[in-house]
Amino acid sequence: MLPQYPESVLARARNIKLMIMDVDGVLTDGRIFIRNDGEEIKSFHTLDGHGIKMLQNSGVATAIITGRDAPSVGIRVRQLGIQHYYKGIHDKRACYAGLLAATGLQEAECAYIGDDVVDLPVMVRCGLPVAVPQAHFAVLPHAAYVTRADAGAGAVRELCDLIMQAQNTLQAALAEYSA
Repeated sequence: MLPQYPESVLARARNIKLMIMDVDGVLTDGRIFIRNDGEEIKSFHTLDGHGIKMLQNSGVATAIITGRDAPSVGIRVRQLGIQHYYKGIHDKRACYAGLLAATGLQEAECAYIGDDVVDLPVMVRCGLPVAVPQAHFAVLPHAAYVTRADAGAGAVRELCDLIMQAQNTLQAALAEYSA
């Protein structure tokens, strides 16, 4: 049985052609481990990674806009084949405008999942703004949907599944594994 989502959220998700993600506090649990040599260590969940791959295979493009520049994120981006990667971004609004111009997409065709106030410039403009449960209190009112899964523990996978369910591609993708 497929999860139940509000019809208003499914209606927005039907239009999505690009899912944009923040990293820290979304694809990770928000904690950053720093080694003595300055290297940042991040933990990514395999559920999120496989959901991103399934979403891409369904025809939805993916992007990351992050304020940090950690080599581990670049490695994960390459592993997952994320098409658009913007790192060290301090003005997410300008980056988002550039991404729209580069892809030719409309705001209504973009979903964004974030957790902090730096994500609001995109969240208030995109077609499907999503937050994780641990998001800052100022972010939550701007989310059309708040994931049930926590940041770094399947929240992105939940959004991938939601978009695919709305676009009637989820069941076929899942059937591939149970046939």
